[in-house]
Amino acid sequence: MKIVTLDAGTLPVELLKPDYCDTWLYRTSTKENELLAALDNAEVVITNKVPLRREILEKLPSLRFICVAATGYDCVDVRYCREKGVAVSNVPGYSTRSVSEGVIASVFALRRCLFEYSHVSRQEWSESENFCLHKTPIQDIQDATIGVIGRGDIGSTVGRMAKGIGMNVLYAERPGQTQVRGGYTEFNDVIRQSDILTLHCPLTPETRHIINHRVLSEMKPGAMIINTARGPLINEDDLIVALESGIIGGAALDVLSQEPPPSDNRLLKVKHPNLIITPHIAWASESGVNNLIKGINYNLAGYFGGSIKNSVF
Repeated sequence: MKIVTLDAGTLPVELLKPDYCDTWLYRTSTKENELLAALDNAEVVITNKVPLRREILEKLPSLRFICVAATGYDCVDVRYCREKGVAVSNVPGYSTRSVSEGVIASVFALRRCLFEYSHVSRQEWSESENFCLHKTPIQDIQDATIGVIGRGDIGSTVGRMAKGIGMNVLYAERPGQTQVRGGYTEFNDVIRQSDILTLHCPLTPETRHIINHRVLSEMKPGAMIINTARGPLINEDDLIVALESGIIGGAALDVLSQEPPPSDNRLLKVKHPNLIITPHIAWASESGVNNLIKGINYNLAGYFGGSIKNSVF
């Protein structure tokens, strides 16, 4: 059995070669023009974000199993795999606690302006006439309203954690729906009522740029947004305008529309004091990493044993 890992560099710890594997090709990264050579005669491929589209897959007659080293599997042409009998598994739920805690951490950082005050303490505190230095007003967490877009495992866990610290939680119905499900609130009402919006929906043609100029302009003055899901859920140009014009009060982004971002990405140059950008690491706590490695090994062992685990079909 030949197993190829295409982008092992996305994992902070190394996967170990299974005993049943004859050929173990462990690549830290793989460019598109290297795929065919890397996957020649491969039976199993492990990918995190390297795309496996029809035009590549149809040239890999030996391929039988794709293990996505993540929960989202939009990098794989699932329709083609289903047609051709190529099994596809993901690792669901491995980062639920890690991402949810990351969101709550961002709530505190944004509402209490932690990054701004950390910066000014180094730049201005020594010159202050008083023991304390007042800048942007600090907002409470308790009784603030958080709007959750996407009510899967992570969105639901964020909601439970938010309630635990005294926040009001609104789960947004899908945009444009006339029938609002029980436990949900109409999308536009969530936008208008939330002090913080947090995104946890998958990236689809319908959700691409779900946060745009219209949505941002209808948010409460000073409201903030957190994105730990997928970068293209937000129109980044519209977000820059909203930040620089003061339409919203801040943002915490763990994902961007292109990753890694080019050096000229405009968001990286925005000087807003309450803009936090982290390099797609909300998932990567100790528990998140351990759960992911266990999930990958579980899926590989399942395939070897003749029983597909965590199939996405």
